[in-house]
Amino acid sequence: MQNDLTVILADGDFPRAEEAISVLRNAARIVCCDGSAASLAEFGLEPTVIIGDLDSLPAKFKERFSDRLIHVREQETNDLTKAFTYCQKQGWTNLAILGATGKREDHTLGNLSLLADYSESVPNLKFITNYGVFFIARNSGDFPSDPGQQISIIALQTGTPVTSSGLKYPMDKLVLNRWWQATLNEALSDQYHLDFPTGTQLLIFQEHIKK
Repeated sequence: MQNDLTVILADGDFPRAEEAISVLRNAARIVCCDGSAASLAEFGLEPTVIIGDLDSLPAKFKERFSDRLIHVREQETNDLTKAFTYCQKQGWTNLAILGATGKREDHTLGNLSLLADYSESVPNLKFITNYGVFFIARNSGDFPSDPGQQISIIALQTGTPVTSSGLKYPMDKLVLNRWWQATLNEALSDQYHLDFPTGTQLLIFQEHIKK
């Protein structure tokens, strides 16, 4: 990771996996979504900024970090979007998002749909979880992988035809109408290829490789 990396830490499952913790520890700055700042402090790190409606941050942490609180009262967006928007305004475009899944399934689904929106302005944005990485593919091409790595591919537009190579279960213009259809595939080598129509988006999950 580059040393100008900004991590946005959402208030889902706190990073436990080695890959996620490494990203957190090596970040140049950490922007916390509301209550995630408490988890970060208990882990032994301090937030650069805490942003949100501040309804889930315990009082002792509001006092401790009073010099870095940004209270955004509007309720049209969630705290993750408030944090992402703040980073954009600061010009912090080298971003990774942690803690965006877990705890609440509805929040997880909502955040995954937001990843597609965020990637319009930050194409390489990733959600790093305790199990793997989510990212958005907007164009056909080759994607780096490891042999045996589990790969799941989800079409965000119904009726998207996808052709693949380099995967254990190849697709030949397979029309994806349901999220489950192309999940639990497996990479055969150090990259795989996906071909799909311009203007559509694929949500891809790649598991962390067990070392």
